[in-house]
Amino acid sequence: MTVNVLDTQQIQWMYIHNHDWLFRWLKHRLNCDETAADLAQDTFVKLLRSPLPQQLKEPRAYIITIAKGLMINWYRRRSLEQSYLDLLVSLPEQLIPAPEQKLIILETLQEIDIMLSQLSIPVQTVFLLSQIEGMKYEDIANHMNISLSTVKRYMKQGFYQCLIAMA
Repeated sequence: MTVNVLDTQQIQWMYIHNHDWLFRWLKHRLNCDETAADLAQDTFVKLLRSPLPQQLKEPRAYIITIAKGLMINWYRRRSLEQSYLDLLVSLPEQLIPAPEQKLIILETLQEIDIMLSQLSIPVQTVFLLSQIEGMKYEDIANHMNISLSTVKRYMKQGFYQCLIAMA
């Protein structure tokens, strides 16, 4: 199968014939015109940048696959943001960060979430137990009923993912 980037005319044709349909599809699932419009636009931007088979037999199926991925990411970001805002409400006023600090913290949390999502659930769990909970490797091994060498291997994967995210 030959892979290339779709030419501008193909993308233009796909946009003209599918944008309104995609917008309606997203709006039905999100119940928000603005978010649906943003994700529809993001879908076609991603399509522009994606290598695709030379002949795309089912463009709508491919478009929906991209849109679903973007929608899942949007829900994850929204959930993370809501969790952070809920935490802020519980803090004493003197500990609540300034608006610009809130934005930086939220962006950092989103980057960490994206980085962690690239790891398997056991690796995520080990990494978070070590780095957030401060557990020692031996304690993690006992807690998760895995070997110490597995904990070390998982931590190595977690740190490697951090390095990739920082690059």
